Amino acid sequence: MSAPESSSGKNPEREPELDPGTAEELEQERAREAGVPVGDHAIDTESRLAKALQQTMSSPWTVSLGAVLLAVLAGSIMIAFTNDEVQEASAYFFARPLDTFVALGQAIGGAYSALFRGSVVNLQATDFVIAIRPLTETLSYATPLIAAGLGVALAFRAGLFNIGGQGQMLVAAAAAGWVGFGVSGVPFPLHLLMALVAGIAAGALWAGLAGLLKARTGAHEVIVTIMLNYVAFYLIAYLLATPGLLQAPGSNNPKTPPTPESAQLPPLLGERFNLTWGFVLAVLAVVGVWWLLNRSSVGFSFRAVGENPRAARVAGIDTGRATVSSMLVAGGLVGLAGASQVLGGVTTGFSSDIDAGIGFDAITVALLGGSNPWGVLAAGILFGAFKAGGTTMQAAEGVPSDIVLVVQSLIVLFIAAPPLVRAIFRLPDPNRRRASRKKPKATGNRKEAAA
Repeated sequence: MSAPESSSGKNPEREPELDPGTAEELEQERAREAGVPVGDHAIDTESRLAKALQQTMSSPWTVSLGAVLLAVLAGSIMIAFTNDEVQEASAYFFARPLDTFVALGQAIGGAYSALFRGSVVNLQATDFVIAIRPLTETLSYATPLIAAGLGVALAFRAGLFNIGGQGQMLVAAAAAGWVGFGVSGVPFPLHLLMALVAGIAAGALWAGLAGLLKARTGAHEVIVTIMLNYVAFYLIAYLLATPGLLQAPGSNNPKTPPTPESAQLPPLLGERFNLTWGFVLAVLAVVGVWWLLNRSSVGFSFRAVGENPRAARVAGIDTGRATVSSMLVAGGLVGLAGASQVLGGVTTGFSSDIDAGIGFDAITVALLGGSNPWGVLAAGILFGAFKAGGTTMQAAEGVPSDIVLVVQSLIVLFIAAPPLVRAIFRLPDPNRRRASRKKPKATGNRKEAAA
């Protein structure tokens, strides 16, 4: 028998229907009375920690760290295969396997300890100056890598692939060097400033030419910048071999005169270290690029064009102007790297190899840094450590210096293949997670699926 109904036609034993907000408050009140903790501290703490862990594991920084670890692991394998002691012990592995493992530990541990000793701090040194010299050498090597990496990273954010770092560095070095040794009678701060501005302007104009061709004719920036690299290389070679231009007076060698002291970057920590104020300029460039990309309207237009040029055009952004402007800024940053090489790194005169492969290493630095200014700073210091510690590793342990180049190349390989890194370390894919959010749930009514 059904329960009696009231005069209003409703069942008096049934609770009245409540709106969702009131029902949630009533449920929390009942939980408090039962002694069950409610609220964000008890209910959402686990989910927040899980979300934070999920975001960390799916972050591009985690993929970059995984790429470095895999490259170092591959380098360890190559060190083991090229070590004489390991080869000798492996010949009688089944008789005494412990000898092989000891030789492996000594070879790999000795190599990376030498790398640390030559790039961070020399714990075996008795003098403080000698102990910290490796760190200053790392920062000295990192200075042009950071500046050039910023130029490549900024172009990446604008949707452009600037691989013309070599040409931009060469023309910047030529302009800064010519102002340095070609202008006389100018006092120290002004002369240095003139040389820096000349180098930055030359790099900006050389890259801006590629941006202009891209904006006006649709020419692909990869092809244009590659061709400009060759143009810059042979142009500088001609200037260095021609008396009265860049060639040192009275010399037949393709080399410039030394940079006068009035145009040199002063040492940052004293004459006993090679680190100059160029590193401070590189760090200031990192801060400037971060502000430009994240706090300025110009940087917003760069990022908008890089994400979706058509949408940016519909929103009223001049994509052609943004393309030219981004390449000008990117070239200026690479030009800072070239100027810092001439005015601080190689002050005794330079030749056509002044770029020292930095223009192409900058691509690796930008990729490893995720095209983020602070990431470029960290990646530049890491590669500076590789360069500074590679020579110590070769001299102390007999490890071929080419292994460092292989490790750098493998970092590029793994960075270019994020699915491979995620598969090896079982990292979640953020794109797959976003796609699953967009799909409607299989259970539930049609209204939820439609929503």
